[in-house]
Amino acid sequence: MTNFQSLGLSDTLLRAVESEGYTIPTPVQQQSIPPLLDGRDVLGVAQTGTGKTAAFALPVLQIMERNKTHGKRFIRALILSPTRELAAQIEDRFAAYSVHMDIRHRVIFGGVSQKPQVRALQKGLDILVATPGRLLDLIGQGHIDLSRVEFFVLDEADRMLDMGFIRDIEKVLKLLPDNRQNLLFSATMPKSIAKLAGSFLHDAVMVDVSPEEMTVDRIEQKIMFLRKPDKRRLLAQLIQDHQVECGLVFTRTKHGANRLVKQLGQSDIAAVAIHGNKSQGARTKALAGFKDGSIPILVATDIASRGIDVEGITHVFNYDLPNEPESYVHRIGRTARAGRSGIAYAFCDESESGYLVGIQQLIGMEIPVDSQHPFHFPGAIPKPGQKPGKVKGQSGSRRDSRNKNSRQHQRGQNQRRPRGESTPNQRRQGGGRQNNQSNHGGGRQGNSNRRRNTNRSRNERSPR
Repeated sequence: MTNFQSLGLSDTLLRAVESEGYTIPTPVQQQSIPPLLDGRDVLGVAQTGTGKTAAFALPVLQIMERNKTHGKRFIRALILSPTRELAAQIEDRFAAYSVHMDIRHRVIFGGVSQKPQVRALQKGLDILVATPGRLLDLIGQGHIDLSRVEFFVLDEADRMLDMGFIRDIEKVLKLLPDNRQNLLFSATMPKSIAKLAGSFLHDAVMVDVSPEEMTVDRIEQKIMFLRKPDKRRLLAQLIQDHQVECGLVFTRTKHGANRLVKQLGQSDIAAVAIHGNKSQGARTKALAGFKDGSIPILVATDIASRGIDVEGITHVFNYDLPNEPESYVHRIGRTARAGRSGIAYAFCDESESGYLVGIQQLIGMEIPVDSQHPFHFPGAIPKPGQKPGKVKGQSGSRRDSRNKNSRQHQRGQNQRRPRGESTPNQRRQGGGRQNNQSNHGGGRQGNSNRRRNTNRSRNERSPR
């Protein structure tokens, strides 16, 4: 049986691995660590939860320890991550694995003050974990030099591209030295990722840990057909009936996540939301409460979920089915950590049946149907021969058409409106009370308020 010692790791790292409770390497670790220790580039297909952070962190640390530098520290390893949560998690793993080493590491991301990050950079670092935006900001300010980087890791590459970071990645690649070792990990391998990998990987070793195999083998899946208004009642019932103490709920939108947290609270279920509109402090607090068990339910959107790597998640609820079939695999994989099993529920209303068709085509199986719940609705079941994609009802199409015509009419009205005259939206945002004052003898006060609003608008547009 393969163990960490047989992979060629040093005694220093073996001590750290043992203290973390690792015994048998995961498939991605078995396939990645040896070629990385040999200096090869690696292209890995693996999702979060397969152990890929250790797969690249352990060999990077070992090579850095083997080839120590002297004098002031400089950035030798750069790990690029799409989200703040995932970046923080990667840095936390580097801290655990390098506990017996003289290695200095730091994570930087946006949404928080840059001053502590700049101070750490000025003292000198060996390893930098970063999100693209803040990295390029600090490079532009002259705080970061990438000219001596020896290891470049691009993690969650598919999510990077989904979030529009391709230009940022290209900018970073131009700043790196030619002589370096490269690693790219992605949960999926579409043509866009293959093209990106080909642009900077050299004679790379391919490591493929199929997410579909993980999905089928270790996770009990159930699909439940129902009307959209019944989703929150069914979710509350399942959480209470199964006494869920560590459950993850996925919604499609940030607003939907916030609304669902309030609705669960009305059923005396403690929940918290995590998504891109939350401040970094709020996101960190939410994850901490979920990890320590004080908050049993975490409601998340797909982008925020990439950084959620919490042991002990027993239930995953697809409250809204994802429009990207691959996202379904990522979602339910949150409950199958380190060989554990889990259960994943998926709710499907009549508008989402096309999404379900795409998901079942991807995973190569029909998800077992649970029709015994009190809200079962046969009208949401996919029709024979139905194609993947969003299903829109006729009323929804008419509503979309009316909204489109209304927006076109509004643009025409705005274009014809004399300069200086406010639009209906601007008047509504200005507040009814203020307008009433202007209409009933409060003209001077209204003019004063308009002047203040104009000045404020100019200040917001001008650079700080």
